[in-house]
Amino acid sequence: MVVSYSHEPFTNFKDENNKKEFQEALTYVNTQLGKTYPLVIDGEKVETEEKITSVNPANIKEVIGYVSTVNKDLAEQAMQSALKAFETWKKWKVEHRADILFRAAAIIRRRKHEFSSYLVKEAGKPWNEADADTAEAIDFLEYYARQVLTLKDGSPVQSRDGEYNQYNYIPLGVGIIISPFNFPLAIMAGTAVAAIVTGNTILLKPADATPVVAAKFVEVMEEAGLPKGVLNFIPGATPEIGDYLVEHPKTRFVSFTGSRAVGCRIYERAAKVQPGQKWLKRVIAEMGGKDTVVVDKDADLDLAASSIVYSAFGFAGQKCSAGSRAVVHQDVYDEVLEKAVALTKTLTVGNPEEVSTYMGPVIHEASYNKVLSYIEIGKEEGRLVAGGEADNSTGYFIQPTIFADVDEKARLMQEEIFGPVVAFSKARDFDHMMEIANNTEYALTGALLSNNREHIERAREEFHVGNLYFNRGCTGAIVGYQPFGGFNMSGTDSKAGGPDYLVLHMQAKTTSETF
Repeated sequence: MVVSYSHEPFTNFKDENNKKEFQEALTYVNTQLGKTYPLVIDGEKVETEEKITSVNPANIKEVIGYVSTVNKDLAEQAMQSALKAFETWKKWKVEHRADILFRAAAIIRRRKHEFSSYLVKEAGKPWNEADADTAEAIDFLEYYARQVLTLKDGSPVQSRDGEYNQYNYIPLGVGIIISPFNFPLAIMAGTAVAAIVTGNTILLKPADATPVVAAKFVEVMEEAGLPKGVLNFIPGATPEIGDYLVEHPKTRFVSFTGSRAVGCRIYERAAKVQPGQKWLKRVIAEMGGKDTVVVDKDADLDLAASSIVYSAFGFAGQKCSAGSRAVVHQDVYDEVLEKAVALTKTLTVGNPEEVSTYMGPVIHEASYNKVLSYIEIGKEEGRLVAGGEADNSTGYFIQPTIFADVDEKARLMQEEIFGPVVAFSKARDFDHMMEIANNTEYALTGALLSNNREHIERAREEFHVGNLYFNRGCTGAIVGYQPFGGFNMSGTDSKAGGPDYLVLHMQAKTTSETF
């Protein structure tokens, strides 16, 4: 069966009507700020005294909402709710589970600019980045709904005379979904519905910085007809509660997107078999990157400069796919650096509510301080040629920053910064380029700008990353077009938005009948 699929188009904000509609949605969302949002356990709304105060990272005096936080007792209630719901949800017809995703996608599509406006306000995403996040969420819903229909009859196996063999997929059980702040709608929704549509029930713990977006998505899933207990919404889980749920003997799998450190901790804790546990837990992890844009000596140098700049500074560099390393052939190094610096200086940094803003703030104070500490390291390791300034008087704003002449083994070239900082390193030849490209513990995305066919084909084999792009930037994977996920410390190579992803949430059962 062929899955017919085309991705949700991005909005053209040069069109005055689109601009007006988005502005109206922003105006509406600005009237919705400061509300309270409950936990959702077994379909019941649960208010707690302890709340996350979600603030606008571009205007830290503005509260987006107050979101109830889970405690250990409520986390256990959520687990019991998911266990109970699993017994009926796993028996639902696949087509009916898929229909809920199709309906949820339709709801979000009708309210596309509203959801994008929440992303502008809560995550600090400029218009284009917010619009792409919402489009990707719609894509995940529709792609996984279609994909599950291709799996419902299992995979063909051989049968001999006098027997009938079948190979079918069945759901795993209860999963813990831990989603990040940087794609607070797309990744949160994608990881949640991949588990749900395959017949599992979940406990959803969104990032503390962006819980309101997640709460709005949970409302959509309820409106779309999802039965109670299938999705239990438990924001604010502390590390202790996170450990409790990861280690819980009834947890069947954990789907995590976030940092290397937390991912490794989850992987380790999930591996230990607890008393009363009947299975080995599965971990689906996407853990970050230190991604390289490589520029060959015969590349289109304007394209190379723009690929470096937009890969590095889109959403303030807060993407695991962000190109935070530029490795440039020595023959064109100075020219590419000069072009990249000039382009960087044209970028507008400011309030993401303005359509003209290219780059907004980083997400919170801890991120702001971390990025500034790396800028100080960069001043020791390289030559500051653009940016380096920051201002947290109203929000967490950092200017897009370029360091030149950085050694390939320097911290700036090895450690994930997750902010608007890119390091330039010079390469002697193509062998050296590939050596540097592969010299980190991560292997998520990469890009090669080259017009040399031999080098492109060599990179296809030698450049060890999960997503490799030629003659473009290294961010912006489209669901169903470029399945996304990496190797090494970038995670478990779980290719989100790809044909293998749903199978990670299921197990295969062989039945053989003899006549």
